[in-house]
Amino acid sequence: MSAQVLALSGVEAFYGRIPALRGISLTVGEGEVVALIGGNGAGKTTTLRTISGLVRAAKGSIHLRDRVITHVLPDRIVRMGVVQVPEGRRIFPRMTVLENLELGAFVRTDKAGVRKDLDDVFALFPRLAERRAQKAGTLSGGEQQMLAIGRAMMAKPKLLLLDEPSLGLSPILVDTIFSVIVDINKGGVPILLIEQNARKALQVASRGYVMETGTIVKEGTASALLADDDVRKAYLGED
Repeated sequence: MSAQVLALSGVEAFYGRIPALRGISLTVGEGEVVALIGGNGAGKTTTLRTISGLVRAAKGSIHLRDRVITHVLPDRIVRMGVVQVPEGRRIFPRMTVLENLELGAFVRTDKAGVRKDLDDVFALFPRLAERRAQKAGTLSGGEQQMLAIGRAMMAKPKLLLLDEPSLGLSPILVDTIFSVIVDINKGGVPILLIEQNARKALQVASRGYVMETGTIVKEGTASALLADDDVRKAYLGED
């Protein structure tokens, strides 16, 4: 078993008085892609927002390696290397591609390292290199998703949280994004992946969890979940 990068234990969270997470526990190990699948409103995005400190955990604990980050402020969590690519991309449309990427590195002071990582992002996404001076809001949906992931990589993540990276993209671009996810992981970045395309998510993941109404109802290796009858019927569109 690989060393744990992230561990949630008995985490509960609320929106007002409404329970959003009901005692969830999950782990991400070094070198892993872990998929978190489930229907709309299951609590997947809330899980990422709680890890990032944007939603406060009411109970339970969140560990990043050997440090407790349960009630650490969001900006500090980013500085510790936990970087989230939110659903909907959330790029800055009136800024250029280059400015968006540079903003991703705002917590860093290693200028030489930033320049190298910028080159790496452009190598990962050649289309962004071609459009570096273009306003981000004029990019296609797929290009904006590339920019959102590229901006996250500029923060030099030690753990990458991806929320619906393929949402609204054409099948060809979905393949491109998932290929990039594999490349990022091979580069040494562990990933916690939320994805509505459950089959794609489990094909690139080593393990997965299934969420329903704020609770984890199944967990296992990705291959076991792909073969699970309940998962196949509920999330893979099979009878």
